[in-house]
Amino acid sequence: MTELLYQTDAYRRQFDATVIAVEANAVALDRTAFYPGGGGQPNDIGSVSIGERTWQVAIVRKQGGDVWHELEGEPSGIPDVKNQLVHGALDWDRRYKLMRTHTALHILCGVVWRDYGASVTGGNMEPLRGRMDFEFETMRQELVREIEQKINVEVAASRATRVAILPRDEAFKIPDLIRTKINLLPDGITEVRTVEIVGLDLQADGGTHVANTSEVGRIRVVDYKSKGKINKRIEIAIE
Repeated sequence: MTELLYQTDAYRRQFDATVIAVEANAVALDRTAFYPGGGGQPNDIGSVSIGERTWQVAIVRKQGGDVWHELEGEPSGIPDVKNQLVHGALDWDRRYKLMRTHTALHILCGVVWRDYGASVTGGNMEPLRGRMDFEFETMRQELVREIEQKINVEVAASRATRVAILPRDEAFKIPDLIRTKINLLPDGITEVRTVEIVGLDLQADGGTHVANTSEVGRIRVVDYKSKGKINKRIEIAIE
């Protein structure tokens, strides 16, 4: 199984690892700092070097317990590099923007849950832009501007973020751990990773975040729309 370095150190930009499997133009590594995508957060991109050769990594995916890194420029497949040492490097500018965006969405979710009791019905993000759908019956401009003001108060509050990996039974004793309308955690998962914005939000999450809300930057609500009778979308951009 691949050790997921990003789960406990989101600021790790480079790492060394060993190839544990090769398949066509992809390698699975024994450890990685590349986020393989999920929960609305795209996979990381960057590069992998083996000896004097360097490949660009555009697609990272998790399959079972292994994380696979697809290497560009080898359409007929890469050489057998199993058991060789590799050096990985993230596209840090993109990753950090995604960290800021993901934390911004948690701030939005935390404020909406705390003040309006609305569950999340969906979400997605790209660097410095994101959207989240909530179980609201109505949404007007006055409410949206109120929410925008409140989330920026939380950014300015410089709240720390904390990550913990807990046994499933212990994690599910936390009230309101799952903020999505549907519990997306499979029954077979024995450990649950939680992300806490201290004093605001605590929920199950597998993605990468900044260490403090002050790193997010100003959040603007750039659009809002109805996606159904009780499903309203809020779109944000980070300055």
